Amino acid sequence: MDTLIAAERLAALGHESRLSIYRLLVEAGPEGLCVGPIGEATGLAPATLSFHLGHLSRVGLIQGQRESRFIRYSAVFPAMDELLAFLTQNCCQGEGGCFPNSLCADKEPA
Repeated sequence: MDTLIAAERLAALGHESRLSIYRLLVEAGPEGLCVGPIGEATGLAPATLSFHLGHLSRVGLIQGQRESRFIRYSAVFPAMDELLAFLTQNCCQGEGGCFPNSLCADKEPA
């Protein structure tokens, strides 16, 4: 992954509202969520929500799919995987074993 792309994605996730939206979409899985439920869950005004969804879409972390009058957003899991791989490349000088919290997705980080 290009360093500039990684920096743009990390910057997008560096905003509290965008991080909340992204985590919500990751939890929703490949089916994603329509804008209404995202707005209800985050409490963001429609214009603000639209801005943040647009930003996450532009950096490739989420995608929108039109369904009649609605847009269903979902996380782009390969993009998340690429970003995690970029961040952990050669971690611990290739020794491994540095990620005990990621071994179990149900576990809260320490």
